[in-house]
Amino acid sequence: MKNLSIIGSTGSIGTQALGVADYFDDIRITGLSAHSNTKLLSEQIRKYKPAKACIMDESKYAELKALVSDTDTRIFCGMEGLLEIAAQDESDMLLTSVVGNVGLLPTVEAIKNHKKILLANKETLVTAGELIIPLSREYNVDILPVDSEHSAIFQSLRGNSCKNIKKILLTASGGPFYGKTKDELSNVKKEDALKHPNWSMGSKITIDSATLMNKGLEVIEAKWLFDVDIDDVTVLVHRQSIVHSAVQFCDNSVIAQLGAPDMKLPISYAINYPDRAECAALTELDLFSCGDLSFAQPDRENFPCLDIAVNSSKKGGLAPTVMNAANEIAVEMFLKDKISFNEIPQLVLSAVDGLDTKDSLTIDNIVKYDALAREYTRNLI
Repeated sequence: MKNLSIIGSTGSIGTQALGVADYFDDIRITGLSAHSNTKLLSEQIRKYKPAKACIMDESKYAELKALVSDTDTRIFCGMEGLLEIAAQDESDMLLTSVVGNVGLLPTVEAIKNHKKILLANKETLVTAGELIIPLSREYNVDILPVDSEHSAIFQSLRGNSCKNIKKILLTASGGPFYGKTKDELSNVKKEDALKHPNWSMGSKITIDSATLMNKGLEVIEAKWLFDVDIDDVTVLVHRQSIVHSAVQFCDNSVIAQLGAPDMKLPISYAINYPDRAECAALTELDLFSCGDLSFAQPDRENFPCLDIAVNSSKKGGLAPTVMNAANEIAVEMFLKDKISFNEIPQLVLSAVDGLDTKDSLTIDNIVKYDALAREYTRNLI
């Protein structure tokens, strides 16, 4: 029996993970959490009967508790509640599918409690990869990527050593604004930015895909997951989202993973690893209907967030924390119609350049500078 807890169970990845789990008799849901969606979380609690559940928004605690008062699930709230879910004895796997740096502390707690990590939260490795990877090795805990691109790289590496990697070829759809100039981007609306051509995702990650920040975060994540130099991660725009990523090895052979643009496949792979499991929920790829598959260089001039993210990683230390936090606030403000699309990279770069990040890289300092960068960026607006 596999015992799975999910933080972020009402989001896109979380709901799809539960949908995958429904097809397997040997998967038991032991913990669930949501930010504020008490209605859906209460429905999930009734269906899956987890030992523990958490609502991150503390003002919703009483409401959730009342909705499930006749169940045996223990209800928690806030960050303390997420840590309860991460550490609970009932689980042996934690899927971190929350958005943003809120996933960092629960991931640390889960590793220290010897839980296998199914990682769908980019920000954990973006801000703290230098700490998380050694910690996982110390506690002998596997970190299995759930993002489609990193899952593809992980699958392509099976039977091969990371030491034989020449390049990681990280694919990107290019988002809804592929081919547009900065002038054309100056007037785009959030409704346009939220229309991803291939994937159905949450609003924050969809905007990040439109700015190419999402790909920048994934480059950093790949660096830590696969122990490569960041300059050995090459981004290719692949509009069809069929080749999810690839690895070029030292002998110049390339192994890629292909599949339909469906997150349920990497979710299932991570849950069932090291086995592959047949599942009716997984979309079959029909190569005869794919058409031509194309690859192109990303447009770094009109979409500067990619380089801002990569350069923050090269700067190192707390710079990626500042970059990530500033981006979260900038995206939030764009979604609230407070700033334009082109102001997102401007604000992020201003925060990275404006904040002194000379303090040492520790979990406490990551939390501290995450808050400082958010305040700094809000003040810029």
